[in-house]
Amino acid sequence: MVGEQKPNEADVRALVRAAILKYKLLTPGERVIVGVSGGADSLVLLHVLRSLSDEFDLHLHVAHLNHQLRGPESEEDAEFVAALAREWKLPATIAARDVAMFAREERLSIEELARRTRYAFLAEVAREQNASTIAVAHHRDDQVETVLMHFLRGAGLAGLRGMQHKIEMRGVAFGLPESRTALQSPLYLIRPLLDVPRAAIEQYCKDNYLAPRVDRTNWDTTQLRNRLRHEVLPYLEQLNPNLRQVIYHSSIAIADDYDFLLPMIRNEFTRITREQAGALVFHRAAWSALHPALQRGTLRLAVQRLRSDLRDVGWVHIEQARRAALEKNAGTEVTLPAGLRLIVGYATFVIADTARGVPLPDLPLLHVKTLDVPVQGKVELPDTNWILETQVLTHAPEVNDRWTAVLDFAMCRGERMLRRRRPGDRFQPAGMDGHTRSLHDFMIDEKIDRTVRALLPLLVVGERIVWVCGWRVDERARVTPYTREFWRVTFRKKIMGV
Repeated sequence: MVGEQKPNEADVRALVRAAILKYKLLTPGERVIVGVSGGADSLVLLHVLRSLSDEFDLHLHVAHLNHQLRGPESEEDAEFVAALAREWKLPATIAARDVAMFAREERLSIEELARRTRYAFLAEVAREQNASTIAVAHHRDDQVETVLMHFLRGAGLAGLRGMQHKIEMRGVAFGLPESRTALQSPLYLIRPLLDVPRAAIEQYCKDNYLAPRVDRTNWDTTQLRNRLRHEVLPYLEQLNPNLRQVIYHSSIAIADDYDFLLPMIRNEFTRITREQAGALVFHRAAWSALHPALQRGTLRLAVQRLRSDLRDVGWVHIEQARRAALEKNAGTEVTLPAGLRLIVGYATFVIADTARGVPLPDLPLLHVKTLDVPVQGKVELPDTNWILETQVLTHAPEVNDRWTAVLDFAMCRGERMLRRRRPGDRFQPAGMDGHTRSLHDFMIDEKIDRTVRALLPLLVVGERIVWVCGWRVDERARVTPYTREFWRVTFRKKIMGV
């Protein structure tokens, strides 16, 4: 570490103690699950927390998961941790999982599946031991590698800030079912060593005669993190010997920037979005008026809300989605990671699960081909919470609702029905001096979203469209000074319980 003094035991303990106090990682008297692999990092973590246990009144519980990926070496690691826990008089839970088999079943990389399995195991131990905090041994050099890895993948501020000292564990990102985590008390993951460099950890092991286990897979440069650690960072340090410090300090500054922006992003997200049928609907004009940083932030937050297991979203996906929502015509679709897509509408745009499709708005839509309409009476629209009511009157009623039309009853005699649009449909929109229009062109000009067009009910008498429901009546059926009977047609929502 160029420009830094040689680390010592006191430095490590002081850095961990400072992190505990600054980030409120622990509360006196609590039980803490410590993830211990047997390597230098986790061994130092356990040793330091044990040395601070009296000061913070901690009750430590060791947890080790054998991933069964390295044959006898994995078994020896488990035996080492179990023996260490006995020697240090700490309770321990030692377990094994066939990660390779799980990875084949889930079609995930072994690295990702091992990570999720490990966190799920630590969460299980925490629940069993009635603990709310899990400590893991990520350190400062891990942070540098993580930030660089996120940079290479094109992350935003959330990714470039790197790992956090304390986070709440939720969702399948940690191998935890959403249904279970929603019903249980919060579970926190802490990283007390995050400000401690690797060199200080290695020196601490020497000073305290700790003999950690060595995982040979840490030198496998086919894995991106190992390649960054052993090849990329050493090369870049030839250009700037203080590169690790630069990246580490940058992650702190970016984390502060992100923490400053996050409340604004959340406030704007709440203001301009609504959840509907498992999708997120954005008010397009309000979102477009936001600063680009808030536009990107709200898009990332939407993806996070819908896919909590997605660890980061690259720049390209977010920027393509942002440009489409700003500039593209209604009907444009943009593919997002993890089976999501953005669909542009006229007044809104939606981020939804591709498999579930775009949620329909809460309008009186027609889910059957036709529906007979009584002269006077009520009829329910199938699969909706809307009712159609009709009434013949001898005086003209007031109308101040787009879902109510008043027609000349004399022009509405014949077979009456609601139906959906058909190819070639035309009608004479009121106010156009009897000129006919293609229904297709009318819907585009009126900016009726594509998802609505196919299901929008048309009130038809015989073969004539007399009302494009919610939008425009036909010139031939509109009320005139010569109208004697008035046919009122109204869509209204059902009254709950009726």
